[in-house]
Amino acid sequence: MYEVVIIGAGPAGASAALFTAKAGKKTLLIDSDQSMTKRAWLENHYGIMEITGPELVEIGQKQAVKFGAELVQGKVQNVAKTDEGFSIETEGAQYAGKHVIVATGVLTDLAQHIGLQTREGTEPRIKTVIDTTPEGKTSMEGIWAAGTAAGVSVHTIITAGDGAKVAINVISEINGARYVDHDVMKKES
Repeated sequence: MYEVVIIGAGPAGASAALFTAKAGKKTLLIDSDQSMTKRAWLENHYGIMEITGPELVEIGQKQAVKFGAELVQGKVQNVAKTDEGFSIETEGAQYAGKHVIVATGVLTDLAQHIGLQTREGTEPRIKTVIDTTPEGKTSMEGIWAAGTAAGVSVHTIITAGDGAKVAINVISEINGARYVDHDVMKKES
């Protein structure tokens, strides 16, 4: 069983997976390869002069995998509550997880299918978003949402930050104490 299953591996999902995996949580990242970031050209992402969306997505996914996240391709069809957490079903596989983070970008059909509360979006062309608390909790205990799906701006820097924020909150809940991940530069010998 995974401690955290993240649905969507664009900037929000991969960022969340990077943090959960780096914190030592057994993490599964499921991607349907439908990220709208794959069509983006970015010159407004802090720390990067310019990059294509596909490159940013690939780097983010590689970072998550580097820290131990398992990345699988698939479109999630259903998420159902179980005694231990959740059953997550794709077209050809089934996974079990204790916590789920929905980071599906502009796609909220899965959230609506499984019964998460949604609300009207405020961004241009974003009709529906998942209703969340400021921490990222949804209307179902154990299911969280991050990024554009959770109503934050579609800008990659913002969705990536929101994915990290939600991951920190999930890790903190699992640990029972506030989690912080600050690396420091190594001293030269």
